[in-house]
Amino acid sequence: MSLAAETRRAADDHPFLRTALRAGVVNYTAAARFLEIDGEVDAVATALRRYAEELPAYERDARDVRVRMESGIGPVDAGSDDALIAVGGTSFGFDGGDRTAIVAAGDVDAAALAAVLQGLSLEEIIPASAAVGGDSIVVVVDRLEGANALRAVENALEAVPSSGE
Repeated sequence: MSLAAETRRAADDHPFLRTALRAGVVNYTAAARFLEIDGEVDAVATALRRYAEELPAYERDARDVRVRMESGIGPVDAGSDDALIAVGGTSFGFDGGDRTAIVAAGDVDAAALAAVLQGLSLEEIIPASAAVGGDSIVVVVDRLEGANALRAVENALEAVPSSGE
């Protein structure tokens, strides 16, 4: 395998690096050291620079969504009329519980959900449940994290990576 091919494979094994290459925000020498590829660091850095030039540009789109917060969320029986979200065998809905649901309705898809989860992670908010279906994303968080989660979801949906990501 050539050094260029090995460098591309190694970069592709690290999605954050591929995103950074697309966005043009990489220190190529530091990235070459990070990848620990057998070869001269300068040669790996050059291969990364060339790979970055071939990748589609990193672009983001704001989504047309309405985001709201619903309090009093807790576990409910699967199939219950009160269920707001069901993932696997776990359902959450309106039961006066101690969780909050953030509901984003509108132009949403799996890419939007991924952006939302990444935004929540950056805020160190760990959802109890999250899903996308139809034209809605629902994320269930602890009640005390509701306001911060709402802002994180709104911010994430203002900058969803475009296709090619």
